[in-house]
Amino acid sequence: MGTGGRTADTSIGPRFRSVRATPPVPPAMQRNSLLFLRVSLGGLMVYWGIDKLINVKHGLTVAEKFYGGMSVATTMMQAFGALQIVLGALVIVGLFRRVAYPALLLVTGTTLLAVWKSIVDPFKLLLDRGNLIFYPSLIIFAGALVLMAFQAEDRLVLDQRSHHA
Repeated sequence: MGTGGRTADTSIGPRFRSVRATPPVPPAMQRNSLLFLRVSLGGLMVYWGIDKLINVKHGLTVAEKFYGGMSVATTMMQAFGALQIVLGALVIVGLFRRVAYPALLLVTGTTLLAVWKSIVDPFKLLLDRGNLIFYPSLIIFAGALVLMAFQAEDRLVLDQRSHHA
């Protein structure tokens, strides 16, 4: 009381009073960053899909080795490649995000689970089959999560939902 209607200073101490909040990210930087993330993740899907179409044997080898010994027919691998290309294109242009982003999470999450040993032990210190080259699968999945989490802020898209905000 006796503060003349002002609230009492409840800060911890003088050394903490100089802490400033970080300035907000400029909207253009936010838009461009989300666009860059979309183009890079979507591009990766397109490239993975093209690889399955033009280098089917590679796709079959990867499926056999990293996805639990899964044996897939050539036509199935090509169909999955075509779907990945479509998914990548949708992500790049920001269309049908309500479906495309969960599908992107499913694909990148499946890959992440397939190479989990490389995430946990990329140098093969404790687990067999770890490989540092697969560690970026975690980063790719994280990027897909960011896209999903910040859909509402992503404005440079073809999806009509973003134009209502």
